[in-house]
Amino acid sequence: MTKRFEAVIFDWAGTTVDYGCFAPVRAFQEAFREFGIDPTMDETRKPMGMLKHDHINTMLHMERIARAWEDEHGAAPTDKDVDDVYAHFEPKLLSILDNYADPKPGALDAVAALRDRGLKIGSTTGYTDKMMEIVVPKAKENGYDPDFWISPDGTNGFGRPYPYMIFRNLEKLGVSSVHAAAKVGDTLSDIREGKNAGVFTIGVIEGSSQLAMSQTEFEALSDADKDAARTKAREAFVAAGADAVISTMSELPTLLDQIA
Repeated sequence: MTKRFEAVIFDWAGTTVDYGCFAPVRAFQEAFREFGIDPTMDETRKPMGMLKHDHINTMLHMERIARAWEDEHGAAPTDKDVDDVYAHFEPKLLSILDNYADPKPGALDAVAALRDRGLKIGSTTGYTDKMMEIVVPKAKENGYDPDFWISPDGTNGFGRPYPYMIFRNLEKLGVSSVHAAAKVGDTLSDIREGKNAGVFTIGVIEGSSQLAMSQTEFEALSDADKDAARTKAREAFVAAGADAVISTMSELPTLLDQIA
């Protein structure tokens, strides 16, 4: 058992499954295009980790997208427009989610090593219950089965960066203190969620939404370009308040062993 920790609370897409967090990216971009707006990859990924309805609201109020929306539709985006885009987004995401539940490299071994140390495995997500009803059983088929998961549906719609999903994990898993839990995620929203909850918060770089690359794209980079991409992601996590940053999931058990 590690010296300090009783549980690790993971994010899902981009952290434990779906290398690069591509399922929601694809659905967001396709939904916006149906309304005549073509969001960039950076715009699409910037709010990643939030409840998906909140994510769309954040995108619609980005300066460039809001201006493009007004040019296209003749008025500034409204709450109804957020709902309308979401109504296109959700079925797109639901239709592809079962193809994006493969565990990331090193994730299963890391979880097994943590369990060998006596730690419990929790999770939070920006997906809804309806989305998780697809992801959870598919991930289990693929070997990933945390002890507990909760979506913002279980916290009255308060997703990241609110800390409530983490608090529910601590309660359900019987963790003695916020200081005895670690949160691991691949987005800045994950880091803010962890910091707001008072738990030890870790960013993971490879396969993350922050890195924004598929495994094929990342592996095709030169060593120098890989290092530059890792450094950029690491700096973003640190700026958001991460207590630690790991390149891969395989580094996690050793990191936690070293923290008193």
